[in-house]
This record gives sequence, C-alpha cells and structure tokens, in this order.
Amino acid sequence: MKVVVIIPTYNEKGNVRPLINSLLNVFRSISHDMHILFVDDNSPDNTAEIIQKECQKHSNIHLITGEKKGLGAAYIRGMQYAADCLKADVLMEMDADFSHKPEDIPRLLSAIDKGADFVIGSRYVRGGKIPRDWAFWRKLNSKWGNFFARYIAGLYKIRDCTAGFRAIRVSVIKKIYLTNLKVKGYAFQIALLHRAVASHAVVREVPVEFIDRVEGETKLGLADILEFIINVFWIRFNNSRTFIRFAIVGTSGVVVNLTVFTVLVHSGINKFIASPVATEVSILSNFLLNNFWTFRERISKDIIPLKGLKFNVVSLIALGFSFFTFILLSFLFPDAAPQVHQAIGIIPATLINYFLNSYWTFKDHDHS
Repeated sequence: MKVVVIIPTYNEKGNVRPLINSLLNVFRSISHDMHILFVDDNSPDNTAEIIQKECQKHSNIHLITGEKKGLGAAYIRGMQYAADCLKADVLMEMDADFSHKPEDIPRLLSAIDKGADFVIGSRYVRGGKIPRDWAFWRKLNSKWGNFFARYIAGLYKIRDCTAGFRAIRVSVIKKIYLTNLKVKGYAFQIALLHRAVASHAVVREVPVEFIDRVEGETKLGLADILEFIINVFWIRFNNSRTFIRFAIVGTSGVVVNLTVFTVLVHSGINKFIASPVATEVSILSNFLLNNFWTFRERISKDIIPLKGLKFNVVSLIALGFSFFTFILLSFLFPDAAPQVHQAIGIIPATLINYFLNSYWTFKDHDHS
C-alpha cells in the first residue's frame, strides 16, 4: 500500500528539515511504501529550496508549489497530485510545525489496515490531549469549532471534526470531487469530513496528543474562522431536511408567539403575564409540528407520554430563559415597545428548545 503524507507549508523553513528526518525515521518501522509530499505556497523564506535539496537526497520526498490561496486549496492541490501522479492508495494530512507527532502515524495507518476509510488523529476522544498552556482563544476556537461541526453540520458521532491529522483512502477522495468543495481555508477540514461521512466512509478516531508549535506562527486568521462558520451552516442548510423543517416551524412559532402576545396585551392582560403565556403557546405549537413533521423520520424508544414529559421540561427551561430576557430588556429599555422585548426573548428560547428537543426529546435512537 502506497501512503503519501501531505504537508502544506508556508514560511516553515525552521521546521521542514527536522520534520523530514523525524518522518523518515518513523517510516523505517512501517511496512507500507511511505512518501512525503510538501505543498508549498511560494514561501518567501525559502522553505521550498530547503525541501528541494531533501528531494534530491530521497526519492520518496516530493514537492509541488503554487500560489498561496489557503490551507484547503493547498490540500486539494496536494491530494489531486498524490492520487493522480504518485498513484497513492492512502493520503495523510499533517501539519509542518510538529503539532502532530510523527510517531503517531503508525497508529493511524493501523486503523486503515483494520478496515477504516477515514482515520482522525483525535484530541477529544479518551486518551487525546491538547496543550495545557494553550491560549484561551485557541481553546475556545477549537472547542466551538467542534461544537458547530457536530451539532450544526450534523457530525454528531465524531468528537474531533476539525483535526488536521488524518489518514484517508484515495477511494474515498475519488468519490468526493474535491474541486466541488469550494473552500479555501481551514473550512476544508469540515467540508471534506462531511462529504466522506455522506459517502458512507468508515470513520475511526485514534487518540493523539496535539502539541503547540515552537517554530513559526499559526496561519489561522479571522477570515478562516468566518469561512468555517459560513461553511458549517451551509452544510446544514444544503444537506439537512430536518434543519430546513425546523427553521420553517421556528418561523411559524415566532408568528404564533407575537400574535398571542399582542392579542393578550390588547385584551388588557399585564405584559409580564402575557409574555410567558405567549411563549408557552408558541413552544407547544412548535412541539406538535416538530413531532409530527420535522422529526417524524426519527426512531424513538420513548412512548408518547414520556416524550411529552421531556418536552414539558424543555419548555419550562426555554420559557425561563425567554422570560428572563424579556424582564431584563423591559427594565433596561423601558421606552421600547414590549413586542421588541418579546421578539428578542424568543431567540434564547428557540435555541434551547431546538438543541434539547433535537438531542434529547426527539433523539434518534436508531443512530445513537
């Protein structure tokens, strides 16, 4: 089996030579035909020149260069070259900065040997680690990135959706049509994983320790984060009928909520009473529509009374957050129309209602 480790580089002159030496040392313990493919984005620090010298020494080290367009663009270019020109059977993704330990490569390939199609070097399964001294924003970005990927894009079973250390069969890559992913930055990781899952690839996670870089600087920027968030929501919108149905039901719930609230207020009922009543009516309306339309394809082990009990618990929690928001805004902005406060209060109620009902009340036990 021919394995090509693809390593995108940009200004990594301090890392590439030690990384090559470390990889070649690890390769000696692997029975497969191991290769390294560097994809350099015309680094101004002469990274490519250093790699080229190593290519002349070792026939299993390769280099392609190109314009800097982002991590995803580099991986797409590298994967196409490795599959078409190097005739690889398995591709590996790996950072150039020693964030991923070369000695973990055999464990990822072992999972491939045992039948997996897509293996993730995971930081968030038992045994996986992230740096203890990682900056707060890095931890927040990683945790929330995975939260978005799992619960918005629908990759519920996968613990580390944004990992950049992976082994993938070329047969999976050929089903995906990489150029159709239309992502250039770090969003590529989630886009590729989602397509692999959609094509019924067997995904496994292997625990690894992620290590913060010592040489060079991280390339993750605000544009990458925004592209990631947009791509996650696009995946959900484009591929999930459940999400579209829920959005429609949620919109109808807003109409029900504000209509009931307005009718009650104009009938002389105190606004602090009208608010929770209107919210409860809209939640009940949403539940009925979600139960018999949005989540009707899910297989639940719960009998209707138990499901109804769970729904009422979620309703009370959502009602509490909505009413608290309404009261807070009423005191902070007393001159604003109460309908404005009520509308804003719908937002936390809707989010809590969706996540708790989707992953608890209407949990699909057939796929859990």
